[in-house]
Amino acid sequence: MLPYPVIAIDGPAGAGKSTVARALARRLGFFLLDTGAIYRSLALFAEQQGVSWADGPRLGSLAEQLPIRFGRGDEDGVVYLADQTVTTAIRTPEVSLGASQVSAHPEVRSMLLGLQRQLSRSGPCVVEGRDIGTVVLPDAPLKIFLTASPEVRAQRRQKELEARGVRADVSDTRREQEERDRRDLTRATAPLKCADDAVLFDTSDRSLEQVIDDLAIIAQTRLSL
Repeated sequence: MLPYPVIAIDGPAGAGKSTVARALARRLGFFLLDTGAIYRSLALFAEQQGVSWADGPRLGSLAEQLPIRFGRGDEDGVVYLADQTVTTAIRTPEVSLGASQVSAHPEVRSMLLGLQRQLSRSGPCVVEGRDIGTVVLPDAPLKIFLTASPEVRAQRRQKELEARGVRADVSDTRREQEERDRRDLTRATAPLKCADDAVLFDTSDRSLEQVIDDLAIIAQTRLSL
């Protein structure tokens, strides 16, 4: 049993997981554990070290020594790779695809599983990823699977990239999204799927405020907050 209340949030790219998880964590006073940032950081780390995203064994070795840490308090949301601040660098389309590739390797997932579980036991938290409720924290007391229509997901991703100064075409974004979905849904190790006991929540027609209000009520009820 987990020592603290934990909310596991899973779902495909563009469903709003990162934004929702961060806002929900702040609403509840929990800390946010963005597991996707771990895989993204590994993809960036591998690129910096000259290791191919297709090389599972070498990626597994890199994962074992991944120098990642997350900011807390005033630095909430900041991701560090050794002495580098990589919060923005790990959100580029290239690194996003790299994260999808490296996360498909059993050696990588096995090596990072313990790190994710260890971090989730350090206090009340919202944990966001793609296999949290099914593999990483199957005993989480509240599991949420966020989804949205493909069109809405692509539009959101495009706006997110443009807000960071990355030029993006919605058709290219949609194509990259479909490729990532294919990888995540069909990978042999920990494919993306909704846990049997998860709350399925469609964000397509809801504002962020509406989503957070609804999920906060669910959390307060299920976790007796």
